[in-house]
Amino acid sequence: MKPEPTSALFAGPFALATLSAPDGPAFPALVTPDGRVTDLRAALSDDSLTTRGLLESWDTALPRLRDLVAGGDVERRPLGGFRVHAPVEPRQVFQSGANYRQHVIDLHVAHRAPGDDRPEEERRAEAAEIMDRRAAEDLPYVFIGLPSAITGPYDDVVLPAWAEKPDWELELAVVIGRTAHRVSVAEAARCIAGYTIANDLTDRATVFRRDMPAIGTDWLRSKNAPGFTPLGPWIVPAESIANPGDLRVTLELNGETMQDESTQDMIFDAARMVAYASQTARLLPGDLVLTGSPAGNGMHWGRLLRDGDVMEGSITGLGVQRTRCTAEVS
Repeated sequence: MKPEPTSALFAGPFALATLSAPDGPAFPALVTPDGRVTDLRAALSDDSLTTRGLLESWDTALPRLRDLVAGGDVERRPLGGFRVHAPVEPRQVFQSGANYRQHVIDLHVAHRAPGDDRPEEERRAEAAEIMDRRAAEDLPYVFIGLPSAITGPYDDVVLPAWAEKPDWELELAVVIGRTAHRVSVAEAARCIAGYTIANDLTDRATVFRRDMPAIGTDWLRSKNAPGFTPLGPWIVPAESIANPGDLRVTLELNGETMQDESTQDMIFDAARMVAYASQTARLLPGDLVLTGSPAGNGMHWGRLLRDGDVMEGSITGLGVQRTRCTAEVS
């Protein structure tokens, strides 16, 4: 699938992408909102340049990219002739769980524990109390994903035969532009190069280990199948997103809106999630921090993914990704 023509593909004067011509190698590209492409290897005279390489020198790369847009004498070609890949290959993927208040309340109600016969209203009130306590105690929840799960924003997603309850989770993804280790929230904000879109697919049937309930969640099995994280299409610089705490996150399934929520419903904002992860890990340029998904996933609707489904995910100012689900051929 390819991006459809639109008056503006994203917010701001430019974004980063990773593209390839038919049968050609992937390359870092500067894309303008009208759908014109500049090969940054040629524009910056570096044949080995990658998108992650740009992010590794983001403080110096960003002014050069601004100059290219403002008046650089560079070749600009139509986007339509290129394949759009995931915009970056991260070394690390940090994922945030239980970060949208209403989403967690809905999941708490949907995942009724065996023997829990309490009315829905009581269980919903319990979940709301848990979320409010987490916010008051400033306790984000972050775990690790695998870069091998990432795929492009228009690639097909193969649903493994073993995945009994595959679900969607559209998320705002932070792209790191400076090494971050034990940084404050204010420092973390300065470590964010930009934002992109991620769909953090999850097999609900394997989230919890039934054979070892005391251990809890199994994120390896439930979230990290190849292609379970469609990413992109673009990295939009942070300076072009005025308020990441007020973006609309929308996912349509076969044209029907399933998720439609503002990032205002996040308990912990993007900078807080980066700062929290950095207290343990060293975040590197090009790494991703997924900030959680809002209400409206398949468990909420009682409608999970199946062969032939088409997901279209958008976030204000960041563009649109479209992925088709295909069943694994045994």
